[in-house]
Amino acid sequence: MTDKSDFLGWTCPRPLQNYPTIVMGHGAGGKMMNDLIRHLFAAQFQNPVLGRLADAATLQVNGSRLAFTTDSFVVSPLFFPGGDIGELAVNGTINDLAAVGARPLYLSVGFILEEGLPMEVLGRISGSIARACARAGVQIAAGDTKVVNKGHGDGIYINTSGLGLIPDGVAISPDKAKPGDVVLVSGTMGDHGVAVMSVREGFKFQTEIKSDTAPLADMVQEMIKAAGEIHCLRDATRGGLAAVLNELAEASQVGIEFDETKVPVRAEVLAACELLGLDPLFIANEGKMVVIVPPESSDRVLAAMRESPSGREAAVIGHVAKEHPGMVLARTEIGGTRVVDLPAGELLPRIC
Repeated sequence: MTDKSDFLGWTCPRPLQNYPTIVMGHGAGGKMMNDLIRHLFAAQFQNPVLGRLADAATLQVNGSRLAFTTDSFVVSPLFFPGGDIGELAVNGTINDLAAVGARPLYLSVGFILEEGLPMEVLGRISGSIARACARAGVQIAAGDTKVVNKGHGDGIYINTSGLGLIPDGVAISPDKAKPGDVVLVSGTMGDHGVAVMSVREGFKFQTEIKSDTAPLADMVQEMIKAAGEIHCLRDATRGGLAAVLNELAEASQVGIEFDETKVPVRAEVLAACELLGLDPLFIANEGKMVVIVPPESSDRVLAAMRESPSGREAAVIGHVAKEHPGMVLARTEIGGTRVVDLPAGELLPRIC
């Protein structure tokens, strides 16, 4: 019999004591997941590399700077408009490497397969992985396969890890935002989450909503060339734009202010959100970056993003302020101001 966990030995245990068992909200990208990571995992695994809590770790190896990241994918359903779990696994890992300015080089892939999964489905997914790797110019360098009993795996789960090279002079980090900086997004918000939800729940919309899953590393490299200096990048996945802005504000101890009317959202996504009582600011994306740059670089970065197929709808949405550090404020359509906090738990579980 194992000893019971000592909550009191963890950093700031109160948020975790409210949930003595794991619930779905602990994986949804909001406050509950943030508490789990910071007060349980980070408190016990603490070291300078992990402590930055960036999308990818930055490692110094024999004079080179490498980026390393890992991610797991449990999306349901396995296939959705615009993509599938295989393509998503590749693009999601590549984008985490891109978020620290790295050029992705190699991936590993681990399959957790459920007994009874049709071989045809596995073949489609592995083929999608191969095509996504070819598109992004990366190679699968290692892999692993495990099989679990029927009823214990929901078809297939995928874990991917990625390795990339960070060019000299690139120093992108969540804690580098400065007052006066400009906040940009590379495109429309909420596409992926609503696409997955529409299939999962059987909703029919007049226009099909497709996932935005795409590799962003090439676009990021062009942004770096155009800007000379980028302070922060973040892949806006679980928790959406709202979660990313809160994470950056907290890491840099600055305030972030943005205009809701300047955040690009597709009309069909907005209509779906209004119908279902959802806020597109909190819905996951899988092919969008949040970017914070010095004001003198913002026009060049915006132009570089719009040159990429994944950034044609890029927009400037706000700025970094020295007031209200750690908080995010949104100017509303009617001219008021509201606090945009992390979502407490889950809006759309298992979207990646």
